[in-house]
Amino acid sequence: MNGKILVVDDEEALVRLITYNLNKEGFSTVAAYDGNEAWLLVEQEHPDLIILDLMLPGKDGLEICRDLHRENIMTPIIMLTARDDEIDRVLGLELGADDYVTKPFSVRELTARVKAVLRRKNYNAESGKDDNQLVAGNFMVKPDKYEIFKNGDLLTLTLKEYELLELLIRNKGRVLKRDYLLQVLWDYADSVGSRVLDVHISKLRDKIEKDSRDPKHIKTVRGLGYKFEEKADD
Repeated sequence: MNGKILVVDDEEALVRLITYNLNKEGFSTVAAYDGNEAWLLVEQEHPDLIILDLMLPGKDGLEICRDLHRENIMTPIIMLTARDDEIDRVLGLELGADDYVTKPFSVRELTARVKAVLRRKNYNAESGKDDNQLVAGNFMVKPDKYEIFKNGDLLTLTLKEYELLELLIRNKGRVLKRDYLLQVLWDYADSVGSRVLDVHISKLRDKIEKDSRDPKHIKTVRGLGYKFEEKADD
């Protein structure tokens, strides 16, 4: 099997369609039809990825994202939304979702995104096995545990925030272009607006900078992208 996928949506026909196609691709699936049932399955089944509808009975998709973040559960999430609203998409991604699909969608596209998210997750896990930690100034990264410390204190990061900060630290001093960051971290540079990257950069600055308005670590290179500098805070 390629992994276990938890599919959460209150439309039973859609859940059957998604699980049928994922099973054909070799995935194991479990299903929930409301947010409370989904949370129980997260705790019982420990899925490798969650396909999560935004609008649910009980806990909604955003509340589940918040709870996963609060419990430091780093399971990747692809969020489903019936509303093509940038605020909803950005909020979901800000809360830790790795990707989103707007209804109606192609099951083939959803399956491709599932594979892409799991491929990134597996690549990060494999690349961390021979690299127990990475140090840059007062930051220390533990790739095998998906943890980043500043001055010895563990940072509270979503999975996507972790991936972005680790990539910047691993390439410290180098300018990483916006298109490159969108392609590497989201795979769909054309379908994910650059606003998503800006939101994640802003959130990281709030968490690691002494003054997020005058960042010392995550620097904007105007017209190009971002780079990480390991200089100490003032």
